[in-house]
Amino acid sequence: MSDEVAVVNFSGGAGSYVAAKRAIERWGGDKVTLLFCDTKTEDADLYRFLDDCERVLPARLVRIADGRDIWELFRDVRYLGNTRVAPCSTILKRELGDKWGDDNHPDAVQVFGIDLGEAHRAKRLEKKLGDKCWFPLFDAPRLDKAGQIAEIEADGIKPPRLYGLGAPHNNCGGGCVKAGMAHWRWLYHALPCTYAEWERNEQELRDYLGKDISILRDRTGGEVKPLTLAEFRARIESNVPTLWDEEWGGCGCFLDG
Repeated sequence: MSDEVAVVNFSGGAGSYVAAKRAIERWGGDKVTLLFCDTKTEDADLYRFLDDCERVLPARLVRIADGRDIWELFRDVRYLGNTRVAPCSTILKRELGDKWGDDNHPDAVQVFGIDLGEAHRAKRLEKKLGDKCWFPLFDAPRLDKAGQIAEIEADGIKPPRLYGLGAPHNNCGGGCVKAGMAHWRWLYHALPCTYAEWERNEQELRDYLGKDISILRDRTGGEVKPLTLAEFRARIESNVPTLWDEEWGGCGCFLDG
């Protein structure tokens, strides 16, 4: 019998759930660890979903955290995460997970719940990890998000609530520094209190660092300049269109390095 073990990068999203199931089918539950790195900026329902997964999936779920939320981290590193650089992903997810893996299962196969729409990220991971990574959603049956959610429901688990609100992922409470304007416009309408919290935290960090910085960028007229969440909210409320209103961006924790 093979001594090979696997660590599933378990984000609390639908893709990582399906990836975990397929890893368990391949190796057996006793050879699979589900690793959740907590940013402390998550939607409360994500933890309910983790509890349900732990109840249903026959594999060990390990929860680890740096201890800081993303805003505390941005203060410490004196940098606001954005679509270009995301220290939250680097430090609170990737480096934390890598250290846990090095300390506990240095030879494990790393399993990622990304699909063919993120093949470019898989290539970077393959370059880094070689044959010690696997992307089960690349294999048949290839499920889109609706199919992944249907599989969760078929297993008797209530899907994370953010999906029902139209969120593309279940990370950072519905927000993400790598999200585009379409995502932020969705967040403003779907979760106005969450949008207001991110807006407030962004302004507090601007004041703390004394810099004209922002998560979003305004590229109108070919000139790139900061676009704060407060300014973007004013555009939404005034129904001011932008050239980038259909740009969703994307959460890439564990995948950008």
